[in-house]
Amino acid sequence: MPLATIGADPNRTLDPNRIPIVVASGAREKERKKRYKSSWHTSKLEMVLYIVGLGAGGVKSCDRVYLEAYTSILMVGKEKLEALYGKEIIVADRETVESEADSILANADKINVAFLVVGDPYGATTHIDLVIRAKELSIPVVSIHNASIMNAIGSCGLQLYNYGQAVSIVFFTETWRPDSFYDKIKQNRAINLHTLCLLDIKVKEQSIENMARGRKIYEPPRYMTVNQAVEQLLEVEERRGENVYGPNTIAVGMARVGANDQKIISGTLAELKECDFGGPLHSLIIAGQMHFLEADLVKSFAVNPESFQKHADVSDH
Repeated sequence: MPLATIGADPNRTLDPNRIPIVVASGAREKERKKRYKSSWHTSKLEMVLYIVGLGAGGVKSCDRVYLEAYTSILMVGKEKLEALYGKEIIVADRETVESEADSILANADKINVAFLVVGDPYGATTHIDLVIRAKELSIPVVSIHNASIMNAIGSCGLQLYNYGQAVSIVFFTETWRPDSFYDKIKQNRAINLHTLCLLDIKVKEQSIENMARGRKIYEPPRYMTVNQAVEQLLEVEERRGENVYGPNTIAVGMARVGANDQKIISGTLAELKECDFGGPLHSLIIAGQMHFLEADLVKSFAVNPESFQKHADVSDH
C-alpha cells in the first residue's frame, strides 16, 4: 500500500509496511490534507503521528495530542485548544520531550498522535531529535511548516536575507556568564548583517541543590526581557572591549510577535534598556548596516527618531 509524503511526488510508491509521521503546522493544512488523502491509492488510510506547529489547523483525527510547553509560549489557554479540536491535550514539558520521548511515539503505528509545537516544528533541536527517533523506528516523516520568530521578525522592517547567524542569550548566574554570542555578533557586524538574539526561557527548571538531592521541586518560570538582554550584552562588551557594539548601537526590541498586543520598539541599546516591552516572549535584533528602505520602516518604531537618525548605519543602495 503506497504512502504519501507532503511535498513529494504523489505517485511515488513507498514501503507498504511503514507508517508515516506527519510533522504538521500551518493555516493551509486543510488543503495539504486534501492533497495528502488524494495521493493514497487505497480505501484505507493508515494511522499517523502529527507533529503540529501552532498556527496549525486540524488535529481532530488524532487519538492522542501533546502540546510542547517549554521552548515557547502558547498565546491562548490549553482549554481553548481542547475546545477547538474536541480533544484532551497532554502538556509535554522538557522532561517528557527530552527523557520520555518513547511515550510520545508509543503506538504511533496504530493510532494518530499529534505533537503540537508553538512556531515551526524544526525550530528547536529537541523536535529534530523526536523525528530522528521516529526514523529509527522506520516511521516515515511528513513535514508541514509554520511561521516562527525566525521569519516573523521581518515585521520590524529589517529584511530577512540581511541577517547573519542567530544567537542565544541565556540568563547569567553568579558563577556562569557565557559570552559565546559575542563572537558571532562580531562576525555578523563585520559584514554589515543584522543579528537576531533569541532570549532565554526557563520553564520547569530545578535549582542545583534540588537537582543534586533528586527532589522534583521546580523554580518559577522566567522569561528574559529585552532589558535584561541589553544589560548582559553591554556587560560583555565592557569585559571584552572589542567595540563590536555599544550603548549607541541601533537595535530593535520585539515582544509577543504575532499577537494583537505585539510591541516593536527601535532605538539605541541604551534607549531600549529603559523601555517597557510588557509580558513575554521577547526578542532582540542588533541592526547591522541598513538599506535606506529598511531604515525608513525601522525608524517608524523609534523611541527617538532624531537619535535613530544620528546613530543608524544606513546605506543608500
